[in-house]
Amino acid sequence: MNDLVPKSARQESVPNDSLTFLNPQQVARIDRALDKVGQFGEVRLVVVKGRLRFIQIMHSEDVES
Repeated sequence: MNDLVPKSARQESVPNDSLTFLNPQQVARIDRALDKVGQFGEVRLVVVKGRLRFIQIMHSEDVES
């Protein structure tokens, strides 16, 4: 994500009234996971019983370079 949106352009806070599923702390954790994933990889959100339970980060490497 750091290549797509510069940190200076990111919104630093999320208004509580605009969120229906996540809280601001969870949004921040997802943002950090996207920052960690790098150029290749996935960030998965695991929902259990209607609640976000896990954030999985999968790193991938390009074998052709």
